[in-house]
Amino acid sequence: MSHSLVPITVDDLRSLGAIATADRVRFFARNPDTAALYCDRLFAVALCQGAALHYLDGKNGIKDLDVWSFYREHPSRMFPPRRRGKADFSDPKFGTSPDFEHFVGRRVDLIGRPIRADDVSDPIEVLRTYLRKKKTTSAKLLAQKAMVLIEPSEFLGTVVWPA
Repeated sequence: MSHSLVPITVDDLRSLGAIATADRVRFFARNPDTAALYCDRLFAVALCQGAALHYLDGKNGIKDLDVWSFYREHPSRMFPPRRRGKADFSDPKFGTSPDFEHFVGRRVDLIGRPIRADDVSDPIEVLRTYLRKKKTTSAKLLAQKAMVLIEPSEFLGTVVWPA
């Protein structure tokens, strides 16, 4: 799969945020038990991995767009660890994904993870601590590249990682 070198803009981050929101709404509608525990625990949404690195350096290229939603962990049950949504960026500016020929634009992978944190008022620090400690496979993988916030909206485009 070829990588797109087209720059990712703040408007693209907003579009990814809208895609993530729509995906969460559909996911929670299909999974009311998870919705009851997690729908009000979202504290951050971020562009991660290679596409986030491309947002920073303009050189890495975009294979796909990985958007992660982070939730305060619920004490009763983990967020479904294997949950991965897929969506169409719906704009061909970054090219298409050969493995998803029916998509107009690049594939967007939508992943959710819980983080054990009582205070998420500083989402940047919560996420940096999560990445620094590297206690989970997800944290280890995410720390290898980059993370750029999409939500909360007042932090749109803020680089979380590398710190």
